[in-house]
Amino acid sequence: MQLKKEEAIKKGDFQNQPKKLKHPPGLYMLFMTEMWERFSYYGMRALLIIYLTTELLKGGLGYDKNTAALIYGYFTGFVYFTPLIGGYLSDKYLGQRKAIILGSIIMAMGQFALFASQTRTFLYIGLGLLIIGNGFFKPNISTLVGQLYEDGDERRDSAFTIFYMGINVGAFLAPLVCGSLAENIFAQRQGEQIMHYGFKYGFLAAAIGMILGGILFTVLAQKYLGDIGKEPVTKTKSAAKNNEDVNRPLTKQEKNRTAVIFILTAFVVFFWAGFEQAGSSLTIYTRDYINRNVFGMEIPVSWFQSLNPVFIVMLAPIISKVWINLSKREQGDLKVPTKMALGMILLGAGFLLMVGAVLERGAAGDNVLVKANLMWLVGAYFLHTLGELCLSPIGLSMVSSLAPVKYASLLMGVWLMGSFIANIAAGYVASYVEVLGHLEIFGGIAAICIVLGFVLLILRKKLVAMME
Repeated sequence: MQLKKEEAIKKGDFQNQPKKLKHPPGLYMLFMTEMWERFSYYGMRALLIIYLTTELLKGGLGYDKNTAALIYGYFTGFVYFTPLIGGYLSDKYLGQRKAIILGSIIMAMGQFALFASQTRTFLYIGLGLLIIGNGFFKPNISTLVGQLYEDGDERRDSAFTIFYMGINVGAFLAPLVCGSLAENIFAQRQGEQIMHYGFKYGFLAAAIGMILGGILFTVLAQKYLGDIGKEPVTKTKSAAKNNEDVNRPLTKQEKNRTAVIFILTAFVVFFWAGFEQAGSSLTIYTRDYINRNVFGMEIPVSWFQSLNPVFIVMLAPIISKVWINLSKREQGDLKVPTKMALGMILLGAGFLLMVGAVLERGAAGDNVLVKANLMWLVGAYFLHTLGELCLSPIGLSMVSSLAPVKYASLLMGVWLMGSFIANIAAGYVASYVEVLGHLEIFGGIAAICIVLGFVLLILRKKLVAMME
């Protein structure tokens, strides 16, 4: 018995082991790989809207706010579209492991393009390479996490929450490192005013982070994953009983489960369209209208991108423990649609706090020197983070659990494609802030998310029945 267990561990066949309270070591290797990839992405993203809107003489590209918001929206949108293609190519031809390594190389090239030249041409080259590389990387690393656990394993939701911490450790560190390089260490100042930003060095740090993640995965994958993800789904028997099972038509149950993935994806589009204001309209609002002075120091704008991930790192272990404890109750855990509905309502509540910030400034009339209290923004990020933890890692776990084996990476791409639509929508919403006003934008997002959250609560029983 002990010999079989050791052989299973050596082969990475964790699904054949008895259930244990501890997670398999492969989870923590994937955690570290994702941490460095997200360091790369969020380090660049924290600088992007500032880089786009800063005038040419100060080292930026001189776009107006509306155009910059649209570029930002299309970039972050297509980052979540290409996983649909990358997931398909992985399932059919590459296998998850090769796709992740390929994606790492292409994304590192994209970051180096942004570092090499601060021109609009190299901006589009760099962003294009990042979009393509992410398509290979993103759906496949999430799918590998799911493959470490068998269907019905109560550790799955907890595992994805831990994995989500890896995402956010990287996302927390990235704005601090890349933002400090661009806005402090390599910035040229005259008194307190920045005369020229060091954006290129922020992009260089992001490139180095991506290289570290790629090397880590390449070196350690065989040791901690065994044969998991080495071959395409259509060529391996470890993902299904036999090749016939891979090629057979979907059963009614599988069709219902697939339909649930599409339905919940449609709901979360609205969540992400609001959530992704963090990198565009909320960043610009922070720069222009939030009092950033704390103990005599003005906090760099990019540092606020670390609020969400630091809250996740703090709260994720607590939320993970809550899900495990709820699953042990007689009445059972909260169902996936209920958790997601709660997430949408919390996001809406966060935007209600931003409405409070706008009203505080409005009370001062035309006095442009009056800025809103920092705690409105901190509170909004806190509620947004709680909402994200109720929705995003749960969604990743749901897709890995419900998706038919032969469409595992493809349907992970569908889930991520919801963010493609949402990010483009978010860009358009942010581009209308100057026309409609912050009160209308923040208040509208709050109302839509809260209403849809309650609609999802009404539909939860039907969706749960389809998932069974």
